[in-house]
Amino acid sequence: MLSYQNKTKNLALTGGEATAEAMRQINPGVVPVYPITPQTPIIENFIKYVADGKVDSEVITCESEHSVMSATIGAASSGVRAMTASSSAGLALMYEMLGVASGMRLPIVMNVASRALSSPINIHCDHSDVMGVREAGWIQIFSETAQEAYDHNLLAVKIAENKKVLLPAMVIQDGFSTSHLMEKIELLPDDEVEEFIGKYDYPYSLLKNDKKITFGALVLPDHFFEVKIDQSEAMAEVESVYDEMAQKLSKITNREYPKIEVFQVEKDTEGVIILLGGSAGTAKAVAESLHKKGHKVGVIKVRLFRPFPYEEMFRALGNVANIAVLDRAFSFGSVPPLCTEIMTTLFRFEESGRKVQSYVYGLGGRDLGEKEIEEVAADMLLGKFEEGVKFLGKND
Repeated sequence: MLSYQNKTKNLALTGGEATAEAMRQINPGVVPVYPITPQTPIIENFIKYVADGKVDSEVITCESEHSVMSATIGAASSGVRAMTASSSAGLALMYEMLGVASGMRLPIVMNVASRALSSPINIHCDHSDVMGVREAGWIQIFSETAQEAYDHNLLAVKIAENKKVLLPAMVIQDGFSTSHLMEKIELLPDDEVEEFIGKYDYPYSLLKNDKKITFGALVLPDHFFEVKIDQSEAMAEVESVYDEMAQKLSKITNREYPKIEVFQVEKDTEGVIILLGGSAGTAKAVAESLHKKGHKVGVIKVRLFRPFPYEEMFRALGNVANIAVLDRAFSFGSVPPLCTEIMTTLFRFEESGRKVQSYVYGLGGRDLGEKEIEEVAADMLLGKFEEGVKFLGKND
């Protein structure tokens, strides 16, 4: 690694800039790129590091996001650490190749600045893009802040490259509201990151292996099922590997990385709000304010979405009777994605009369304010539950 930072630094950075810093310190061998708002600042800043000689990476400028993932797959299978970034329609264009990456068991790490999908055209944040690819076989880690986007890159590399896992991972941050807004970020020294990340040691490299290796082979019905079972078993290993790597990273950063973050959920909690990404900060602020007024409302932020930590979620919910699940994406004709996982959690572990209300918010970048969170809390405290989905912040 070409090191130029020898001590911990506190800087004001956007989520995109913080992610580029993490990529610089990880020093991937190959980074294929194609610009798309709002992930472009990630790649723009990283390319500056390449141009300034602060990183060894080979950047490949491609003609489309489909080509980006194709090149990333080629690089990873050849025996080098490969990373990239995307968003929205770019992620959708990659879809075919996302399954190739996971099926080939390539530990690629991709940063996603989450954004709405057309139509109508919209460049602002919601989680439609990442939810649309949630079954592509990739690990998905959601970031609330720019600091988490930085930290999660280090964590994702260690999980993806673990020999028990060998699966690709997405590190997700909210487009614009995290990727473009500035925060105070603590950057680790380069040498500490280098030691934590370690050398890339992919055991099935095409170019660094004495054994005969085949990638992209045709697999007919006699073996295809078993290949997918192996892939599923690898995903099942992620939770324990996540815990192990999170503990190691915590010793360096003094920050915690629970798969789900529990805020003010106690034995006498009247209701809990569950959500993903940057809006968790708003929800926690409202819950704290309500506590001061005597209303026991808690918040659960999901950090690891794929694989979903069902057992931990069930333990975190305790005996809370009223649950509000806030999704920033639709699932047309079905229950929204995160709400589906919470309902599955309860179905798997108990038969109860708990009430679960699904909410959809923030599509196309619409803000989620304290007023909307207060409406959710009031619904729970008053027991106002309805069939289907409620929409937060909808125009009259």
